[in-house]
Amino acid sequence: MARKILCVAEKPAIARAVATHLSGGSFQTHAIRGNPYVKNYEFNFNFGGSWGDCTVTMTSVIGHLTGLDFERQYKGWMSCPPSALFEAPVHEDVDKDKLPIAENIRTQAQYSKALFIWTDCDREGEHIGAEVRNQAKNGNARIEVKRAKFSNTERAHVLQAARQPVELDEYQANAVAARIELDLRIGAAFTRLQTLQLQAVVSVLKDKIISYGSCQFPTLGFVVDRYLRVQNFKPETFWAIKVTLKREGKTVNFLWRRVHLFDRAAVTMMLERCLIAKEARVTKVNKKPKSKWRPLPLTTVDLQMMGSRFLRMDSQTIMKIAEGLYTKGYISYPRTETDQFDKAIDLKKLVEKQFPDSAWGQYARDLIDGKFRTPRSGRNNDQAHPPIHPVAWVSPNQLNANEKKVYEFVARRFLACCSEDAKGQGTEIEIKYGDEFFHANGLIVLERNYLDVYVYDKWESSQQLPNFEKDETFQPTEANISEGKTTAPNYLTEPELIGLMDANGIGTDATMAEHIAKVKDREYVVPNKRGTGRNAVEELIPTRLGIALVEGYDNVVAGLPNSISLSKPFLRKEMELRMLEICAGTKSRQDVVQQSLDMYREVFIHTQRRIEMLKVACRKYLVEEAA
Repeated sequence: MARKILCVAEKPAIARAVATHLSGGSFQTHAIRGNPYVKNYEFNFNFGGSWGDCTVTMTSVIGHLTGLDFERQYKGWMSCPPSALFEAPVHEDVDKDKLPIAENIRTQAQYSKALFIWTDCDREGEHIGAEVRNQAKNGNARIEVKRAKFSNTERAHVLQAARQPVELDEYQANAVAARIELDLRIGAAFTRLQTLQLQAVVSVLKDKIISYGSCQFPTLGFVVDRYLRVQNFKPETFWAIKVTLKREGKTVNFLWRRVHLFDRAAVTMMLERCLIAKEARVTKVNKKPKSKWRPLPLTTVDLQMMGSRFLRMDSQTIMKIAEGLYTKGYISYPRTETDQFDKAIDLKKLVEKQFPDSAWGQYARDLIDGKFRTPRSGRNNDQAHPPIHPVAWVSPNQLNANEKKVYEFVARRFLACCSEDAKGQGTEIEIKYGDEFFHANGLIVLERNYLDVYVYDKWESSQQLPNFEKDETFQPTEANISEGKTTAPNYLTEPELIGLMDANGIGTDATMAEHIAKVKDREYVVPNKRGTGRNAVEELIPTRLGIALVEGYDNVVAGLPNSISLSKPFLRKEMELRMLEICAGTKSRQDVVQQSLDMYREVFIHTQRRIEMLKVACRKYLVEEAA
């Protein structure tokens, strides 16, 4: 009698895709009691090796099965001092709406020799896999547990993952478990403290829950910091020397090496010396090849940043669409830090799959006909997933408008990675006029190469410079003083915010979009359009409550090291680094939870002592708003 294998995916669509590939499209479908989305697919499959022919039940969960919460006596807002939540007992239970899914896994496990976990191959997926494993063990304590390692739902890749299972990564699962516990304890303690203390301060907060998150507050801090820099900016007048030459029917504008100065008298004196000299001398004529490098392979952070900038969508929307394209088998797993392709991946085969496309199919053919180049390698490799790339061509009429945009970006980016850099020739002319140096630059683009497919990058030829010879002299057509004013920075945009979060270790590539969405949902930040039409840019503006919270907490920790500020990234970054130590096996989950709680407890005690600072900030901004 064939052995039975239970396979469990993270999402119903992945379960169906895997079942379709493993069964060759021949399977029986059974609904499960209590959930309309999860199905059981039954078929036969030869796993090869010691497993051989098996009967298979393929099913799924819908994300996390369980949630962590405090014991009942600690759940009421007035049930205990908020500080008690740092130590209060917690328990993990299957979420109520997931009970039928957990029951299905337990039931199927009773009759199974082994469990193959098909959750997404990232840190979160390992934790969901551990949840599935625990439910299966409850149904059959002796069930053998394996994990399929895959990064897309292309048929050959799925078959290989089924026949080469690996072990579940307990370290990664423990890192997520630690983060869940820390987020619950720290978030609940600070949320209760600030809500209970601030609701009575101004009427607009009377019935409002003022939520805290250890990632959301540094995210808010970045937005407020830029906003205050703009608001407090005072323009300064500056002066510069502008030198122009008309030659061969062309006007050359020479840029001053000093750029500009804030002392008009000094600039006037420098210009007078130039005019006294009458003639300028060419000190350098430099012509050299220039290249504009093709982009690196695509990571999640880059997809969010570039997508927000060029596709006019927020990062959370982009990630939802990318997840959908992955689930349908069109692109690889969209959560990855890797910007280098493994040598084992047949990139040319992936390029060939784009031949049918009417927009870039001919470009793909040209790559295969001799223009293909091995992609550049970045510095990051998460050892889990390849860079984001298309795994199958999809006809545009099968996608909605936003799906088309995201798929097109992924496809064009991949083809650009496999292309030659753009080539050009640059000319730099340097002159000495009086005691001052000036320069002019020209560029001729000779070969566009990757720019022909990657329409998001721009590199244009400038006006060609006339001929100059080293040491020749000439009398400038015009030399005068120009006046200008320094300008304030712009408010933060979402791509810039993602870049700041990434550089400062706030969240993971998988969660940054969620943190940005949360500060919007909590009404700490509002999006604001600047400009019109295609030039419109969405900026992030803090609300008065958002500013009050950041200023209040900054005042609470005034005089203490920056590293314990709640609006700065250092505390959370330290916590994320400790998660990596769990993943590496150098620290235990318990040690990291305790160390991180000790850090935040210190700030919590300090906040309790100086809570009046937070109240003062709320009165300052929110009473004015009410008025």
